[in-house]
Amino acid sequence: MSAPFEERSGVVPCGTPWGQWYQTLEEVFIEVQVPPGTRAQDIQCGLQSRHVALAVGGREILKGKLFDSTIADEGTWTLESEYAADPWVQDQMQRKLTLERFQKENPGFDFSGAEISGNYTKGGPDFSNLEK
Repeated sequence: MSAPFEERSGVVPCGTPWGQWYQTLEEVFIEVQVPPGTRAQDIQCGLQSRHVALAVGGREILKGKLFDSTIADEGTWTLESEYAADPWVQDQMQRKLTLERFQKENPGFDFSGAEISGNYTKGGPDFSNLEK
């Protein structure tokens, strides 16, 4: 029996009292549960090279020092409904995670110009039953 996609790809969500976070080889994702009716203007999000802070409706949700430095200008945040996830964004993320999994499983290969095509819902193809 193969492991769940999250474990195979190296992406395992870490639950917290305020939501969850997870990371890929290149990015960190922080998902925060906000009260119904929260608007973008109710959110204060600060990302600096070594610090992150988030407040919703004036209430501090998280604040702290990061393990390593980030490129603050590349940080983004969105306010999304739990049920309105964009299928295109989900597909792109699955493709990216699949490529990262290939890179991790095949460290001697150069995947810098590779593109993943096909339907990658549920983590892409399962190669666990192939002979080595």
